Amino acid sequence: MAATPEDRIQALGIWRGPVEIVPLVGGITNRNYLVTDSGRRFVVRLGADIPVHHISRVNEVAASRAAHAAGLSPAVIHHEPGILVLDYIDGKALSAADIRDAAMFARVVSLVRTCHRDVARHFRGNAAIFWVFHVVRDYAAFLDEKGSRYRTSLASFLDAAERLEKAAGPFDIAFGHNDLLAANILDDGKRLWLIDWDYAGFNTPLFDLGGLASNNEFSEEQEVRMLEAYFEAPADGGLLRRYQAMKCASLLRETMWSMVSEIHSDIDFDYSAYTNENLARFERAYRSFREA
Repeated sequence: MAATPEDRIQALGIWRGPVEIVPLVGGITNRNYLVTDSGRRFVVRLGADIPVHHISRVNEVAASRAAHAAGLSPAVIHHEPGILVLDYIDGKALSAADIRDAAMFARVVSLVRTCHRDVARHFRGNAAIFWVFHVVRDYAAFLDEKGSRYRTSLASFLDAAERLEKAAGPFDIAFGHNDLLAANILDDGKRLWLIDWDYAGFNTPLFDLGGLASNNEFSEEQEVRMLEAYFEAPADGGLLRRYQAMKCASLLRETMWSMVSEIHSDIDFDYSAYTNENLARFERAYRSFREA
């Protein structure tokens, strides 16, 4: 009989005594657990490589270590194939509404700037590139091959990706988190932490900024404030156009990620509803982009 997740966690050779294991809710890529060992708490993430989503656990560990060295993320305590053990952060996962609050908004933008500026200085080993337009093309090939119910939309998605890639350049490059959902930012009451480095890699900063805005439903005014705070300069028309293209690309990737997950994932999550939500948001954003 196959070992349960709890069995795999119990069997790790790092514990000092009997451990308490409690599943953590909310993950839609990995299975996460809170483990208490002799009064100290840890987060254990279970998940193998996911090639269809371009997730390499070796890259995730390297990015997690670099982010910790940069002061952004909890320490890596242990890792082995399919298992990552992190120090526990006693903090609150932010919501989209939290991030839109003016004071928190400024702190989050500063956190993203620090990520882009500092994490690469500490990264060791082979580093990934997260290029959203390649991801979209790869997702389209997978969905076509698997006979996805969205096959009739793939040609239009690929056409949109080509238009957006042309409009989004020229590109600056930084080390990006590439999954700026509100739940990946923790507030411990004193400082913010950035967690979950599954998709980390070199990218244009505008992808993270577009994802931050779209995932957390920023207004147009907030988007301009975000860009001006990040770049410490007025947001001119050229920057805004490039940014809007990358925001659309971020939404298209999230939509197609969910379409792929409908087929591939065995995690108990309503990916169909998530697909519909993100597809509607992409279509609105792309229509605005085309009409501008």
